Amino acid sequence: MKALFKPLLGGVLLSAAICGPALAHEFGFAGILDHANKEELPELTLSSGKPVSEAPWKLKSGKVYEVEIVSDGTAELGLEGSGFFRAIWINEVVVNGLEIRPYGLDSVEFDEAGTMEIEFLAIKPGRYFLRQPGTTGESQRVEIVIE
Repeated sequence: MKALFKPLLGGVLLSAAICGPALAHEFGFAGILDHANKEELPELTLSSGKPVSEAPWKLKSGKVYEVEIVSDGTAELGLEGSGFFRAIWINEVVVNGLEIRPYGLDSVEFDEAGTMEIEFLAIKPGRYFLRQPGTTGESQRVEIVIE
């Protein structure tokens, strides 16, 4: 009888690891969303005429990251990067203390000054970018490598 429940328990624990902290907490199993697996990335800045990032990002598949995107309101600015957004799983986007749990993103935009925080799990290895829409300058983008 015990042998019948082992696969079931394994499936529950795997679901807990993937489905998020609330379910994982129920079973005492934090999995990939455990805070020990999370790393803060350097802030991205959206400001007219200023670089978005100081350096490229080098990420590891299976690791959780958190990034703050800050706009100073000097212009209506955003970031696009559908390839990158499809290579990650987004746990949450936080804007003004409101947590949003989307299925996915294609881009984000600021109409005025503010801060947005995105927590995500890097999944698909490859080379990606986030850039200000309609720009071609190297300083208006951040290069991203997921290993």
